[in-house]
Amino acid sequence: LPADIISTVEFNHTGELLATGDKGGRVVIFQREQESKNQPHRRGEYNVYSTFQSHEPEFDYLKSLEIEEKINKIRWLPQQNAAYFLLSTNGFSQEMQKHCKLPGGIFTDTGFFSAGEVPVLRPMDLMVEATPRRVFANAHTYHINSISVNSDYETYMSADDLRINLWNFEITNQSFNIVDIKPANMEELTEVITAAEFHPHHCNTFVYSSSKGTIRLCDMRTAALCDRHAKFFEEPEDPSNRSFFSEIISSISDVKFSHSGRYIMTRDYLTVKVWDLNMENRPIETYQVHDYLRSKLCSLYENDCIFDKFECVWNGSDSVIMTGSYNNFFRMFDRNTKRDVTLEASRESSKPRAILKPRKVCVGGKRRKDEISVDSLDFSKKILHTAWHPSENIIAVAATNNLYIFQDKVN
Repeated sequence: LPADIISTVEFNHTGELLATGDKGGRVVIFQREQESKNQPHRRGEYNVYSTFQSHEPEFDYLKSLEIEEKINKIRWLPQQNAAYFLLSTNGFSQEMQKHCKLPGGIFTDTGFFSAGEVPVLRPMDLMVEATPRRVFANAHTYHINSISVNSDYETYMSADDLRINLWNFEITNQSFNIVDIKPANMEELTEVITAAEFHPHHCNTFVYSSSKGTIRLCDMRTAALCDRHAKFFEEPEDPSNRSFFSEIISSISDVKFSHSGRYIMTRDYLTVKVWDLNMENRPIETYQVHDYLRSKLCSLYENDCIFDKFECVWNGSDSVIMTGSYNNFFRMFDRNTKRDVTLEASRESSKPRAILKPRKVCVGGKRRKDEISVDSLDFSKKILHTAWHPSENIIAVAATNNLYIFQDKVN
């Protein structure tokens, strides 16, 4: 069902919980099983912990616009007590959800007790309750593409095509506009905001990317409205590569700070780039995700795949990066050894303890037995959303309406 298509995946700060959002506005939370001496092989398995409806479809009567319930992003808040908080957004509003475990026991409902009667505590299964604690609405005219929690844990930002707003978690009816790129005349519009993220350690710094392949770093200490960026990252285009599709494929679909805060990673249609915050004129690393598609851009334009928005993630130590591709392939690049691998999320590889075999795509010429031809790739199977456990080699990969969780070999 289209409503079941996974639209975002996110581990919490400890990696014990994993949240997915889908096109039907539903959030599913998975919890990692604790190790047990009886079943050591089950270590690391994630089981469904809670499922709830976060967003409902709405209709904006002023604009005659249907607002779909699809969840674009989920961000966890650091855990302060026994409850878990997460922030989810659809195209136009954010909701903050609270999860709490209810006690594993309940008083019998016998109504009234006589003087000598003591209420009995009957054991029951643990219950998990999800309640919407805040709804932050009516601040975006355009489609929300990003939410990012600030390192001060008091504020967060939401970005749409033309504006970025700053919110306080305690105030739902008011936000501060910190970036506005909307021209006075919409016919003069040349670019849109595609993604935005706060620096992991400096609460005054954030970056946002654009459809023109540029990244701007802004400092909120300089002015209330960050229309003037502090740094501007852009790679000059190679004139020999110029084509009709150049502008479309240079649009950045995701931007992520490294955990250290030293680097920014961006994903465009064909590549992943790593930028050093101290060097604006070119990336320090460029990784080709699926360069064999360069000859297929015409048909990818015709079937709208060229507009797919792939995300990218760092591992916990910033040494490996991962991003998705077509045919349910996903790519990993080791920044130290410069080795890369293509893996496939499939039913065969999802059997317990199955080992993922590297895949290779062959372009023209003679095809080897273990290779797949570029002409037989399935473009309807695509991995747009992935997540990496904050400290371990456990990854979550969303392939349409299936979630795959892989981990390093356990001895």
